[in-house]
Amino acid sequence: MIPRYSRPDMVTIWDAQSRFRIWFEIEAHAASAMAQLGVIPQEAADRIWEKGRDATFDIARIDEIERETKHDVIAFLTHLAEIVGPEARFVHQGMTSSDVLDTCLNVQLVRAADLLIADTEKLLAAIKRRAFEHRTTPTIGRSHGIHAEPVTFGLKLAYAYAEFDRARERLIAARKEVATCALSGAVGTFANIDPRIEEYVAAQMGLTPEPISTQVIPRDRHAMYFATLAVVASSVERLATEIRHLQRTEVLEAEEYFSPGQKGSSAMPHKRNPVLSENLTGLARMVRAYALPAMENVALWHERDISHSSVERMIGPDATVTLDFALARLTGVMENLVVYPQNMQKNLDRLGGLHNSQRVLLALTQAGASREDSYALVQRNAMKTWNEGKDFLAELKADADVTARVSPAELEAMFDLGYHFKHVDTIFNRVFGAA
Repeated sequence: MIPRYSRPDMVTIWDAQSRFRIWFEIEAHAASAMAQLGVIPQEAADRIWEKGRDATFDIARIDEIERETKHDVIAFLTHLAEIVGPEARFVHQGMTSSDVLDTCLNVQLVRAADLLIADTEKLLAAIKRRAFEHRTTPTIGRSHGIHAEPVTFGLKLAYAYAEFDRARERLIAARKEVATCALSGAVGTFANIDPRIEEYVAAQMGLTPEPISTQVIPRDRHAMYFATLAVVASSVERLATEIRHLQRTEVLEAEEYFSPGQKGSSAMPHKRNPVLSENLTGLARMVRAYALPAMENVALWHERDISHSSVERMIGPDATVTLDFALARLTGVMENLVVYPQNMQKNLDRLGGLHNSQRVLLALTQAGASREDSYALVQRNAMKTWNEGKDFLAELKADADVTARVSPAELEAMFDLGYHFKHVDTIFNRVFGAA
């Protein structure tokens, strides 16, 4: 997590003061539940809230205590006792450190998911606007990087919209998966803490009780969460890669906005590079890299070890902060994307009408020729266009074997660009709804 690729709202979720505030709330809510059950005095629970509710925790002091205790939760509890006073002896009754750490982590991941979901919704809005703007803008579709058949630029963006709509649903599912709380004690048996305390704290923190925990919340939940972030990052990369290809000089169908005063190269003043999309490709690699250690965290020893702890201290903030930044950056790219319909048409016409080859093939088969013969007839004329730059329609009209089955007038009708777009509205209705 570095400032260059960070946004403040997501960073705040992971800063030390926010973490200690969540720790305090877990402990204080647990104290309230214990007081209701008669485990500790009500005045003790009230005192904990009174002294800690508006406290600013002294991070340097906590660090100082931890240097001696070598234990972060004990260091925090010691500092909290300095704030609360004698009633602090009722804090953490029957709890273990993981009750605090795991519940806190899940609170942070839920809050991070809320930001990522909001990011995705903003991206969806930007893509949708541009998709409708270019709903009927013709461009060439490519397979293997080679001209195939026409599409519209709006369809390309509709594809991206549908993909990020799925990303949003996955993030919602990941949020639900990780939104659990465990206050079950040393090995998860509730031997020294009533399960009703866990239920109370979960409700107060916006979580649900973990059905069964050991000393930790099961890490398959977290693996699913980080795997989801990795899939969303891959979708970011797919769209960024499309933009990078479209901005190549030989293509130049779309490009990132180049602002006044922006410089593309320290050596070549003419350069306008797709630096944002390239950056997004790199950030996506990083988010995906965090998925594997999250999966490796699932296999802990017996009821608990701490091999997962150091991993999560890194990947929790890094993965969410990076993806948050990437989604916001991609939204900006899409909002400001410069589109060149005239270049799209120029590229579409570049191969002399070859994108109509399938339609001619089908017409010949419907006129009685075998598929093999039809393919050979179309391909021999197509290769003249490909190799010699000749006009495909003219070559077809001059081929007696073709015109013996399909008339020149029928061939001309097959070169109508609108034919390829007759179901654009159907696809848009599927993606965006009939409205």
